Amino acid sequence: MAAEATVRDIPAGDGRAVMVVVAHADDLALFLGGTVATWAERGWRVVVVRVTDDARDSWGLDLDATVQANRREFERACEVLGVAQIVELGLPTDVLADVSEVELRERIIRLVRTHRPYALVGFDPHAQYGEDNQDHVRVAVATDEAFWTSQFDLHHPEHLAEGLASHGCFERWYFGRRVTEVTDVVDVSAVIERKVEAACAHQTMMRNFFHQLQLQAGTGGWQIPAVDECLDVHDVGPVLGRLVRAGSARTGERHGLAHAEEFRVVTFGGLESLLHQLGRRHGGVS
Repeated sequence: MAAEATVRDIPAGDGRAVMVVVAHADDLALFLGGTVATWAERGWRVVVVRVTDDARDSWGLDLDATVQANRREFERACEVLGVAQIVELGLPTDVLADVSEVELRERIIRLVRTHRPYALVGFDPHAQYGEDNQDHVRVAVATDEAFWTSQFDLHHPEHLAEGLASHGCFERWYFGRRVTEVTDVVDVSAVIERKVEAACAHQTMMRNFFHQLQLQAGTGGWQIPAVDECLDVHDVGPVLGRLVRAGSARTGERHGLAHAEEFRVVTFGGLESLLHQLGRRHGGVS
């Protein structure tokens, strides 16, 4: 039986970095916007890596306009959440299966060695039940492997020749549509409106999502008036905000909180008992 999840008290960051790797612009706000806002409020330097360009996530726009709109809205969402730095990899969206996993992993390794985060955060490759977005799966696997291989000096020694150094992240945070082994829960009640505001910044992507809902409902002989109205007035905010609040409230209810986000967190590469058995704390933090 899995251990009961712990409500995580986010400590002061003191300028330490957390690096979050997402496939798409809206992943950050929807999956962990409240936790990102909490990290930022408590002095962590949050670096967000967006892997794809989201060039096809719109409705009624051409590719260039879609890229520009989604980038602008992503930047706005990150500003709301307090993100310190955005890194754009710019790979084509929805076709990451055509990109070498080793190539993607190398780019993430380079970023780990550049930003030297305390925690590396990304999709959980072991919690992909119901995951129909293969970009999420590809990013999950590449990020998970980068966590380990960023520590090996024989993996991409050209990075070291450029002045970077191998780096080991102390914590690995995993999120997903359904985290099957929740170890840590973050209370996001105090920042829920920032999560909602960040999610609603993604008007272009969310209008496309609402249009998909409209198409599917129509095929099944249904109509969703609230969705139809949002598309008519070109503002998904009222309905999306309600959905985001309701989702975080359902998560919170499982843990006795008003609003929460769930994660699987692995400390010290899963060898935390060894750390306590053989290690001791020192005064500084690398």
